[in-house]
Amino acid sequence: MTFLGPSAPRRLRLAALVCLVSFTAFWITQRLAGVTLLDVMVYRAEGWTVRNGGDLYAMEATVSNLPTTYPPFAALLFTPLTLLGVPEMRTFATGFNLVLVLALVYLSLRLIGIEERAKRLVPALFTAAGLVWCEPVWTTLRYGQINLLLAVFVLWDLTRREGNRWAGVGTGLAAAIKLTPALFAVLLALAGLVTAVRRVRAGEPWWNGHLRRAVTATGTFVAVTVASAVVLPYDSKRFWTEMVFSASRPGQAEDTANQSLRGVLARLLHTADPGLWWAAAAAVVAVLGLTVAVRSLLAGRDAWAVTACAVTALLISPVSWSHHWVWAVPVLMLLATEARRLGSRALKAATAATALVFFSYSLWWVPHAGTSTTVRPELDQNAGEFLLSAGYALAGLGFLVFVALRDRRTASRTAKVPAQSTSGSGAQAVAKE
Repeated sequence: MTFLGPSAPRRLRLAALVCLVSFTAFWITQRLAGVTLLDVMVYRAEGWTVRNGGDLYAMEATVSNLPTTYPPFAALLFTPLTLLGVPEMRTFATGFNLVLVLALVYLSLRLIGIEERAKRLVPALFTAAGLVWCEPVWTTLRYGQINLLLAVFVLWDLTRREGNRWAGVGTGLAAAIKLTPALFAVLLALAGLVTAVRRVRAGEPWWNGHLRRAVTATGTFVAVTVASAVVLPYDSKRFWTEMVFSASRPGQAEDTANQSLRGVLARLLHTADPGLWWAAAAAVVAVLGLTVAVRSLLAGRDAWAVTACAVTALLISPVSWSHHWVWAVPVLMLLATEARRLGSRALKAATAATALVFFSYSLWWVPHAGTSTTVRPELDQNAGEFLLSAGYALAGLGFLVFVALRDRRTASRTAKVPAQSTSGSGAQAVAKE
């Protein structure tokens, strides 16, 4: 069958047309809005700095004087951008990110449980046509950010079949580019350790798939980080001894675009440094989020585990700009699938409310300042403005609570299943529910 040819199914051709029209309208709208692709310009400047042997962490790029914030491996990855002219680079960045939107949706469908490739393509095209317009995706393409690539690396990893030799590599690469995805390796390690203990108690070999993926991810991270240190020894030393501890380097905590707990608390407490309040809140959410994610992963509910871990990472990070929340794509898809499966009006309403948060661009309705100004209206928000600027974090916290309650209900139902029916396919059906 020729893809989209005369023999292609009508529904597939319609889905491809809808996606193409939506993506084209999106591209045109961004150009009419005068998007700057500011971050991809910074990436290109990092590549030039590496090529010219400059000081990577003394570099400031664009009219906004933006610094390098990623590990040295990312700068090495960006060097090919220097081979393109600026117009060509901007076109490439936009086109590549649009392809990544489709890839993210496609992998999210596999994560949710649609195994057959043929059954994923049509819904992926339709879904991507709509989700490309949510604020995190819009802003990612507006700046030419790398968030979609990192999410695709991780999802490509965590949707591999058991025993796949490459499972873990994507997570390790994502963490080497930007540290936040390392939490997925922590999730795999914790689930692997629990599984190992259970197997030892049952007299079985302790080695398991979760541990193998965690080790592969860690090994990949260490390998590329060490290789980067060989190529860029001075920059690597500066990053791992200085820059990694500078929570304020990416920008001001109180910036309305910062949708992490630190940003929310900064605006709530009217202070640029929430200090111990943020440390305490992040610790609590980290424990809650990882507990929920590990329980889900051990029970075979991979989609809930991965999305819960992603939301946890976004919440506890010192800075999670709104465009980092591209993980809203699999979260919304998972919630919509669950609401349709259960037929729950309450869950459908909650899913619609969550979608409204990410599609409304409400965080930009409040007074906000650029990163270069000393006037910070975010530190003087009223209650209504605070709620609008805390939408992503509040939605993330609500999602973690929902997954925790869902796990409790599922565990309660499992406990009520008679012993004779908890073996074989019956046990698997309960675990996968």
